Amino acid sequence: RISISCLLPASWHFSISPVGCPRILNTTLRQIVVIGILAAAVSLLYYSLVVIRNKYGRAYRDKRFHRYLARVTDTEATDTNNPNLNYGIVVDCGSSGSRIFVYCWPRHNGNPHDLLDIKQMRDKNRKPVVMKIKPGISEFASSPEKVSDYISPLLSFAAEHVPRAKHKETPLYILCTAGMRILPESQQKAILEDLLTDIPVHFDFLFSDSHAEVISGKQEGVYAWIGINFVLGRFEHTDDEDEAIVEVHVPGSENREAIFRKRTVGILDMGGVSTQIAYEVPKTVSFASSQQEEVAKNLLAEFNLGCDAHQTEHVYRVYVATFLGFGGNAARQRYEDNLFTSTALKNRLLGKQTGTTSDSPYLDPCLPLDAQDEIRQNGQIMYLRGTGDFNLCREIIQPFMNKTNETQTSLNGVYQPAVHFQNSEFYGFSEFYYCTEDVLRMGGDYNAAKFTKAAKDYCATKWSILRERFDRGLYASHADLHRLKYQCFKSAWMYEVFHSGFSFPVSYGNLKTALQVYDKEVQWTLGAILYRTRFLPLRDIQQENFRGSHSHWRSFSFVYNHYLFFVCFLIVLLSILLYLLRLRRIHRRMLRNSSSTALWMEEGLPPQKIAGPL
Repeated sequence: RISISCLLPASWHFSISPVGCPRILNTTLRQIVVIGILAAAVSLLYYSLVVIRNKYGRAYRDKRFHRYLARVTDTEATDTNNPNLNYGIVVDCGSSGSRIFVYCWPRHNGNPHDLLDIKQMRDKNRKPVVMKIKPGISEFASSPEKVSDYISPLLSFAAEHVPRAKHKETPLYILCTAGMRILPESQQKAILEDLLTDIPVHFDFLFSDSHAEVISGKQEGVYAWIGINFVLGRFEHTDDEDEAIVEVHVPGSENREAIFRKRTVGILDMGGVSTQIAYEVPKTVSFASSQQEEVAKNLLAEFNLGCDAHQTEHVYRVYVATFLGFGGNAARQRYEDNLFTSTALKNRLLGKQTGTTSDSPYLDPCLPLDAQDEIRQNGQIMYLRGTGDFNLCREIIQPFMNKTNETQTSLNGVYQPAVHFQNSEFYGFSEFYYCTEDVLRMGGDYNAAKFTKAAKDYCATKWSILRERFDRGLYASHADLHRLKYQCFKSAWMYEVFHSGFSFPVSYGNLKTALQVYDKEVQWTLGAILYRTRFLPLRDIQQENFRGSHSHWRSFSFVYNHYLFFVCFLIVLLSILLYLLRLRRIHRRMLRNSSSTALWMEEGLPPQKIAGPL
């Protein structure tokens, strides 16, 4: 029998006979109440977990991808009226000219684990705030007193875009690269002194002695690596299961356990003159010899991108190496010089006339089939005609890699720490992209087998057919006849540098060739401003902490303490259950007493007195 009762000012209840009821209803009311409450609790708990996971998991994903999406679609003009925006300026003084970049970022969120969200400033027309002037700053080596006048238009351009009220707190960095490196140290010093003396007189930017310097190729490579990984979001350390992670032995903490964080990407950049490689070395490296260890010190950079020097979350060890003469154009020049010298020597020794006339040209496997070319040196001309043999071209250029038998070495026998090919990712820029996309139209994910086949087919195609395709506009818009003629050689050169020089296996599938990242050209200056302003968040964090000693507690919400919320919820639920059971026990006692009184009255006897509490 099931009794349903309610305690109101007038207690009442009614009963249901078990006859004809389902078996499940033959349980006691206490069991039904307990089962019902437990079912409700489990349902509510499950619902809460699902809601919080979906809501905040989605919010977390939105937070992650909002930044990436913003870097793709953020073409809005920078709101210069926003008082919370900060600005920074970097001048890239290169060999052919100088360019100024203006960056901006919102107020730091106060979390010491997060980096500044720096992006390029955009003007009212939504265009990046960039300006370039010529010639290079190194042209003023003999007249350093004119350098400040030379660079003044760039700074005036930046001053027009950065709000006047922000000038005194806007850091200005003037960083000189290749052109200045080749100058004597005395001339470098004279140019920098003129900048440090005159610029503060005419501009109010934050500009100290350390803000103007000649950076090394290693620094430039590190800045480029930082910029690429920052745009790709690889410095946001998350616990997302979908993200590739890597085990890292943090430099300077060999006695601590390894940490796991998001995998960074390496970069390969092949220009016209040089080739550069940069990638993180997550684990402690070993050396084959003391000489190799000494060389490695100049190639490995260890730095902390975080604002707290005591935190190792953003400590990175990066390998950077630059190889002069290994760019696409320089390599072709080396190849032609060697070809000219060796052919002339053979002609003298064997009495041949190979390449001396257009009727008896040198058969060059690195030119497309039937393509004609000339090499001019010292007033002499050597005639070439292509045979389009991709494999033979690769064999001929392999010695130009200058590989050695020593372990862990790459081009020119330079030390190179091991790459974990199964858990790594690389981006190839400049010639890596041009070789795969401009003519072969297969930029993006690199596949060695497909690339080799496409390159073979291209090299073996008659020059007249290639010209016809070019005239029909079948290649990239910026591809020209120079690209068409030397595509065969550069494809073989890129392939050999990547697989033979840097020792990447043919099966490696994590190379992406690209011209831009998220539709934007990423400059090394972005990495420079990010690295040099890494301590600025400390100011915002200290100001945030100064606002009140209880601000930390006000920032808490059940989102971050949902476990505590669930414990409290279960305690309250248990208390309610115990209270209901207590009420049920009291109600049963009252029913028992009332039944006893009614029985005595039916028999005509006075009811028994029940002893009350003392």
